[in-house]
Amino acid sequence: MAIAAAAGVVVGGAASAPAVSAAPADTPPAQVAYDPAPIGWGACANRGLARLGAECGFLEVPLDYAEPTGTKIRIAVSRIKAKVAPEQYQGVVITNPGGPGGSGLVLSVLGGIVPNGAGLSYDWIGFDPRGVGSSEPALTCDGNYFSYNRPFYVPVTPELEQTWLDRSRGYAAACGAAGGDLLDHVKTTDTVHDVDALRKALGQEQINYYGFSYGTYLGQVYATLYPERVRRMVLDGNVDARKVWYRANLVQDVAFDRNMSVYFDWIAKNDAVYHLGTTGEDVRKLFYAQQAALLEAPAGGVIGPDEWIDAFLPAGYYVFGWEDIAEAFSAWVNQGDHGPLKKLYDAAHGQGPGSDNVFAMYLAVQCTDVQWPTSWNRWRADNWMTFLRAPFETWGNAWFNAPCLTWPAKAGKPVEVDGRKAPGILLISETLDAATPFEGSLETRARFPKSALIEGVGGTTHAGSLNGASCVDKQVAAYLATGELPARKPGRVSDATCDPLPQPDPQAPAHRRSADADTTRDILRELIRGVRP
Repeated sequence: MAIAAAAGVVVGGAASAPAVSAAPADTPPAQVAYDPAPIGWGACANRGLARLGAECGFLEVPLDYAEPTGTKIRIAVSRIKAKVAPEQYQGVVITNPGGPGGSGLVLSVLGGIVPNGAGLSYDWIGFDPRGVGSSEPALTCDGNYFSYNRPFYVPVTPELEQTWLDRSRGYAAACGAAGGDLLDHVKTTDTVHDVDALRKALGQEQINYYGFSYGTYLGQVYATLYPERVRRMVLDGNVDARKVWYRANLVQDVAFDRNMSVYFDWIAKNDAVYHLGTTGEDVRKLFYAQQAALLEAPAGGVIGPDEWIDAFLPAGYYVFGWEDIAEAFSAWVNQGDHGPLKKLYDAAHGQGPGSDNVFAMYLAVQCTDVQWPTSWNRWRADNWMTFLRAPFETWGNAWFNAPCLTWPAKAGKPVEVDGRKAPGILLISETLDAATPFEGSLETRARFPKSALIEGVGGTTHAGSLNGASCVDKQVAAYLATGELPARKPGRVSDATCDPLPQPDPQAPAHRRSADADTTRDILRELIRGVRP
């Protein structure tokens, strides 16, 4: 997808276009064509947020911005206010955790995690995007879709392929029945307009923004449509705007396979702890041998070959949790204990009513942001070709997205991301990020000519800033404090390099993290459950 040559931006989808107040260059900056009521702040239901002094409330916005006086929905919002004198106040930071479909209500705590107190001069805003979490309505379609011992991902027979096509079609139909009119109004552009409505409700002329993963795409689109409303923006783990969303998933498959090789090498390096093989290739062979065995006899009747893959998938995303996954692998192989594997799977895929909200909203956004291929023959050919190179996740990822084949809402056209009018923004990525491969950060850098990119050289962690990589986190702090960016270098390269988040060392003395050394990711997980003091 090329950068738009014209100065104006065309927004795909008839419902999106009226929401932006277009104006000649000599008029005030564009803004969403809706004036929200102020947010009524009160106590947070989440105990962790409440203990940290957050306020919570709802932002009322139109379901359809083309009809601003029509049906309204409510966006759940949290705020932790600045802790500085008024003259040091720097505005609001609106955050997004990614997904799409991720709950961001707890991200208002991030200001207290930024080094050197650099976050304390801002109000930090967390929110659940429309359809997500505590926002109303929230989409859920089938809470048992990720039940145990599902059909084998790899469609080695026509019957398996048809089974998964039927499952995917059924889930899409369930979302159509549950979502109704909401499904036509959950594109990235809809949430971008919500962000600008939130800016208005907070009484701000400009926003600061911190986005992770899909949140970087949300930020890119916001900065394209409302460039003069951006003050500072941190984008960590950058989506490649050329590849939304079908191509992006095929590229991910290859990247995840590579990262699993890195992980298997790490397990082999620590064979004295895990006893799973002394070379990465030995560990890989054992991994796939166990998957094949689980196809014949699921562990405990619940962990089949699909659940096996899903339990290991986080190792391709992050170095966080590598030890837990290796311990579960070892417990199964060496002790026949499937309990740790089930715990890992359950942590990622809850069961029962409402547990599929993240998945449902992931699909609702991605299936309607852009038209996916409508021919299953195209999907089949592309995924088998990719599987030959990258067997780990390819077919699991294909079926994760397959409801888009029959999704019951009309797809739009994505915004042509163009950051030429945006101010200097800070981009972050590790070199071997699998979920948003590094090329996406280079492409974002090219589209935002005032931006600068920090690279965690050789790292495999996705969107891991504010998790203790001091070189990266200190530069985030400097940018938030003063707007300082690394000097931009010529060419399609990063502008600053840092060590990545380190691989854990289970053989080091006292290697296990203490409560005082939890990663930001751990803290946020606890906050989502409402239990972090």
